[in-house]
Amino acid sequence: MKVLLVEDDASLREGMGELISDLAEVRSVGEVSSALAALGQERFDLVVTDLRIGGGESGGRSVLEAARKGRQAVAIVSAASPEEVARALRPFVPDGVLVKPFQIEDILGLVERFLAVHRNVELASRGQVPSESDWVECAPGVHLASPGGKAAGAIWVRLAAAGQWAWSARPHGREAALLLEGELEIEGTRFVAPATFFVGADETPEVRTPTGCLVITLGLDG
Repeated sequence: MKVLLVEDDASLREGMGELISDLAEVRSVGEVSSALAALGQERFDLVVTDLRIGGGESGGRSVLEAARKGRQAVAIVSAASPEEVARALRPFVPDGVLVKPFQIEDILGLVERFLAVHRNVELASRGQVPSESDWVECAPGVHLASPGGKAAGAIWVRLAAAGQWAWSARPHGREAALLLEGELEIEGTRFVAPATFFVGADETPEVRTPTGCLVITLGLDG
């Protein structure tokens, strides 16, 4: 599991990095340019970024936009209220908000929620596989299945070859997904199985597949 930490306060960056390193591999950077470079080099299960990197809200927004393009989860750290953060980032919606000042258990709890959903979707993929009677067509060439019932959490998505769909497995996004078979293109970003991605809060990205594909998805708790 990998986390990208973006914080321009060196002492805070060091302290947060040490805490997160108990849960995952951490890459820590202090500038927007370094964050964008890191996102271009590798994938992360979670990006934790201060809103006002470099003194302005545009820094945190730039990191969020880049992470979303790569279908990676983003949590914003800010002294502002969640409502103020939402206004600053509109129309984007962060997947999590950590309000300063925070306690050790706050940062650990936030990171663990995101790491857990990635672990759990992999576990769910080894469980009950949908039977043909479980599948329900929700759009031409697009079928969904919840073999354990929606209360169990996992939703399977099957797209036929040359299929196209405005992703809406869950009403408000915030879900980790594991591509098990085939290829999937999400607004220009290509994934080839096996691959993981994250559908952000309130997102309905356009997806298409040349080969057909099978995906399992699990929503973020909280």
